[in-house]
Amino acid sequence: MNSVEADVTIQQSIRKKRPALVQDIIRDRWLYAILVPGVLYFLCFKYVPMLGLGMAFLDYKPHLGFLESPFVGLKHFERFFTEPQFWQLFRNTFLLAIYNMIFFFPLPIVLALMLNEVRHEFYKRSVQTIMYLPHFISWVVAVGIFYIMFTTEGGVVNEIIARMGMDKVPFLLSEGWFRTMIISQSIWKEVGWGTIIFLAALSGVDTQLYEAARMDGAGRWRQLWNITLPSIRSTIIILCILRLGTFLDVGFEHIFLMLNSMNREVGEVFDTYVYTKGLTQAQYSYSAAVGMFKSVVGLTLVLGANWTAKKFGEEGVY
Repeated sequence: MNSVEADVTIQQSIRKKRPALVQDIIRDRWLYAILVPGVLYFLCFKYVPMLGLGMAFLDYKPHLGFLESPFVGLKHFERFFTEPQFWQLFRNTFLLAIYNMIFFFPLPIVLALMLNEVRHEFYKRSVQTIMYLPHFISWVVAVGIFYIMFTTEGGVVNEIIARMGMDKVPFLLSEGWFRTMIISQSIWKEVGWGTIIFLAALSGVDTQLYEAARMDGAGRWRQLWNITLPSIRSTIIILCILRLGTFLDVGFEHIFLMLNSMNREVGEVFDTYVYTKGLTQAQYSYSAAVGMFKSVVGLTLVLGANWTAKKFGEEGVY
């Protein structure tokens, strides 16, 4: 077969494939229709706003717009890194992010493993439902509940402490208790919801592996260590990598509601700083530079974690 005949054959095969692709799209049109809202969401709220990153390199004035605002290069980044408050913000944000990774991230895994061992289906479903409920409560309501429980003026916890003959503890005003309160609230609100993915991964583990292990004399702990955890290891690694992408996002609404004049020294983070500078003081370009710094850190962590995962033989995110 000469080159001309080969080209004709390739073109004919391509023409044959095109109708099949169109037929597949027509056949699965409802699946593609379901995909449209998700695509539109990411386009409108994730990709289109990225155009605003250019504001970080401008001295943006709303009345001038993007095209007329003067270009200032890295001026806002230099200002941010030389601010006396930078290291305080970095320390506060970094510590909360580390505490989230240490205390919050493993708990859904542990909880999912515990629920997976429950054999009474009704009890298992009931516990799952109760754990999911706090996720659907807004942070305003969640923080309000904690205020009612921990306030020194009639709070349940402090009333119990007082009845035990001890001094009341200003949980909501103390710098020492701020991070503990933040992590505790996050765990209470989101740990149940975080078990969903891990329970789904656990449901895909081949039950024949457990049967074979029992025949070999393996107990529950041995099955957990040699079968269950290795089976969901890839899921844990992927979620960990994705979590690192939002490493410095410690939750603006949550932190903002818990901030007050007494704990601001340890509670002010990048998110609340951006709100203060960008919205209350109208320093749009400067706040965009701070937000871009957070994004670059998250991207770097994701790329580094994904590269490390691949080095150890895992699939990674991409």
